[in-house]
Amino acid sequence: MPTGEPHQHIPCNDVLVAIGQENAFPWIERDVGIEFDRWGMPKVDPKTMQSSLPNVFFGGDAAFGPKNIIWAVAHGHEAAISIDKLCHGEDVNDRPPPGVTLVSQKMGIHEWSYDNDISNDQRYKVPLRDISVALKDIRTEVELGYDDKLAYLEAERCLNCDIQTVFNGKLCIECDACVDICPMDCITFTENGDEEDLRTRLSAPAINLTQDLYIGNSLKTGRIMAKDEDVCLHCGLCAERCPTGAWDMQKFLFEMTQAGPACRSR
Repeated sequence: MPTGEPHQHIPCNDVLVAIGQENAFPWIERDVGIEFDRWGMPKVDPKTMQSSLPNVFFGGDAAFGPKNIIWAVAHGHEAAISIDKLCHGEDVNDRPPPGVTLVSQKMGIHEWSYDNDISNDQRYKVPLRDISVALKDIRTEVELGYDDKLAYLEAERCLNCDIQTVFNGKLCIECDACVDICPMDCITFTENGDEEDLRTRLSAPAINLTQDLYIGNSLKTGRIMAKDEDVCLHCGLCAERCPTGAWDMQKFLFEMTQAGPACRSR
């Protein structure tokens, strides 16, 4: 595709064409110690990002096929920790735990330090350049981006997924006010039992078996509180309605350990 700009010649020994369309490693000799699967992809430990050759690591699309940039960055973090530990003679399988913190957002009896008003607005579309202009020049940026007003409205749609509902059974009087106000019917007060049976006795059956139930006990009647986190909006209505403060909204802070002295065991 002619650009109208002069050609540039850059001297080099090898050129790796990376256009993000296909994973192919024919340039890696098959006798260097790296094992490949039947699809020609390297066999990579999903925990350490390490290949069968201990000092070679893979991540992103090159490791497990196409995903997204978030996964690629996470793989980079994990690989960096492995490389750091390998260089210092430590076991790469000994992974440092992340830092986790819960901080209450309560500022009054029923007031929070964040905007928890539920918005039913649909996603605001990013403004686009007129098609007659965009098609004239392939280098023209098509998406114009949000202006200040649209960016604010789009940000207001945030459900504050980092704010967690935290239940204190000792404060609960089992008035069922939170059950009544919950827009998703995800809170149930019931008798305890096996998980398989319990999932069928909730206000709305919890069918996603990969999502653990949030269980609160210490209730005076001996019952338990069960909440299906799979459908909870974290809207905070349960905490606002609770007359005793048994429900609290707490910000969840997750901090991954970075490569360096903090990730080492000694």
